[in-house]
Amino acid sequence: MSHLEHKEASPRSVNCAIITISDSRTEETDESGKLFKEQLSWNGHKILAYALLKNDAPAIEQKINELLKMEGLQVIITSGGTGLSHRDVTVETVTPMLEKRLDGFGELFRYLSYQEIGTSSIMSRAVAGVISGKIILSLPGSLGATKLAIEKIILPEIGHLVREATR
Repeated sequence: MSHLEHKEASPRSVNCAIITISDSRTEETDESGKLFKEQLSWNGHKILAYALLKNDAPAIEQKINELLKMEGLQVIITSGGTGLSHRDVTVETVTPMLEKRLDGFGELFRYLSYQEIGTSSIMSRAVAGVISGKIILSLPGSLGATKLAIEKIILPEIGHLVREATR
């Protein structure tokens, strides 16, 4: 099958969880989390869970493990905690949990970021992969990064990712 045939055979609606990781945001100020929830819902996907966590590796790992047990959940998206600060621990927490890495996700995200923000894109740490047959996507928490990822990568590929991870 071609990649287009694979996409055509992919689910049109997937079940997602959103985790925002930030020391400064609240549910009211979490614009990136809101945008993820809105865009996914508007495009026919279901949000089964949402969490707002501090930059705390054990809490992030615990929440991901909890979500992995959730019946019907197919995708976990984390937003934030990917910067270079000593407090940013998302990439270091998620990467060792991955059973399969999806290196192209981060590469494509940085390429698209470069087109928008230039060389600052080298600091756009994004990682993705599969854990227990579920997709996990970890992205920077800025609103710009969220818009870029949801429009140019996630919405076009989310069903295809789920199809391939569950075959």
